[in-house]
Amino acid sequence: MKKNKLFILAILIIVLLSSCSNKSTESEWIQLFNGKDLTGWTPKIVGHESGDNFGNTFRVEDGLIKVRYEEYDTFGNRFGHLFYKDEFSHYKLRVEYRFVGDQAPDAPGWAYRNSGIMIHGQMPETMDIDQDFPTSIEVQLLGSDSTTERTNMNLCTPGTNVVMNNELILDHCINASSELYFDDMWVTAELEVRGNDVIYHILNGDTVIQYNNPQLDERDYTYTKLVDLNNGDKMLSKGSISLQSEGHPIDFRKVEILILE
Repeated sequence: MKKNKLFILAILIIVLLSSCSNKSTESEWIQLFNGKDLTGWTPKIVGHESGDNFGNTFRVEDGLIKVRYEEYDTFGNRFGHLFYKDEFSHYKLRVEYRFVGDQAPDAPGWAYRNSGIMIHGQMPETMDIDQDFPTSIEVQLLGSDSTTERTNMNLCTPGTNVVMNNELILDHCINASSELYFDDMWVTAELEVRGNDVIYHILNGDTVIQYNNPQLDERDYTYTKLVDLNNGDKMLSKGSISLQSEGHPIDFRKVEILILE
């Protein structure tokens, strides 16, 4: 009887410790989007100064960050990005999003159901006024429907390069190995970023692409300025996080980060 009581007590202690551990882990996630407004976030839209939210492109409604184009006569290649105020190096990032509605007038065909999360990026105040995309690593958010089928969380490299399988990759975009995500469904995109070592794109618990050694591309016109800002080092170990406006309406309902040692 005494052994049974000790066994039950031991089980209860394990369960209690596990519960405390889980609560501790959950409490470490930081909400970058407060669900109310764009506090901590700065828009940068092509042709406009950092901080100018042209056309009310980025707004918060119904507890969502919404990217919309009702006030645009035409899209006019006015690509935009919404930057969080801090730079990050080692972290996990979780973003919940969905595509909605129709493309903005005259938005490029390749941008249909296309948006992105930009990481290891430059800060908005360092961008040229007519610069279309921040030099960064782009995690493509791609939707499919009856007319278009594309893998999700592909990698693109505006002004950057990465290493895969010990080879420097000079291609602009690399497809991931994900399933297809259709229509207006909510999708949870996850990233694990380990400085300059390795980056993982994760969907539904599966790693769909991984790569190493993100770095500035010497072929890009932003290289000279940004390598100087990075103390002469072309390797990228940290940078901004931004959400993209690429011509198709999109909602974001969660943006949260877990800082890693």
